Amino acid sequence: MLAAVAVADEGGAQALTMTAVARRLGPYSPMALYRYVSSKDGLIDLMLDHAIAEIELPAEPSRAWRSDIQRIASSTWEMVMRHGWYAQLVYSRPPLGPNTMRRAEALLQILTRRGASPDEAMTYAALIDRTIFGSALQDVEERAMEQRYGLSSPGQVADAITAVRDLAAASGDYPILSAWMADPKVAIPGEQFELSFGFLLDGIAARLRRRKRI
Repeated sequence: MLAAVAVADEGGAQALTMTAVARRLGPYSPMALYRYVSSKDGLIDLMLDHAIAEIELPAEPSRAWRSDIQRIASSTWEMVMRHGWYAQLVYSRPPLGPNTMRRAEALLQILTRRGASPDEAMTYAALIDRTIFGSALQDVEERAMEQRYGLSSPGQVADAITAVRDLAAASGDYPILSAWMADPKVAIPGEQFELSFGFLLDGIAARLRRRKRI
């Protein structure tokens, strides 16, 4: 399973084949792997649950519920930045691994102790994961695109945007976009994630306050 993680870390989800994993292990045929896993899907299940075990969880929910959730979210984001394939594969398999359920239970404990019903807490936890993994998937795909075009730094991305400004400005239909493209300030994905996640927590907090008044 660690060999499969290494293959996916290096080449992404598209590089993950039984042949590549067998080659990583040494002089083995792909069929030899089926002595240990029943299918490629079974291997992916093990990989996903192994990766999510890297996430730091609070031993017990504290009174600072937003900080608890933010720590879980930040640790999850950092894990996916190490294992970009996770964002590509997480919704391809049922979330049934023990480490996956342990993390879900931690989120549910935090939210229900703040007054959310189990149904509400499940909805909020799903929104939290959609924000984390959706943002991470966008970052993974953007990094792949930047590598294809040789854009290895935010400065190079900004230069590329400026280089096509004249195309956007030529028609006069995009004045605001053209003005930004002349001197673009590009927030890095981690900053964008923190901003969007803060918006989500603000919304959850407002709904929890409203529920207490009912």
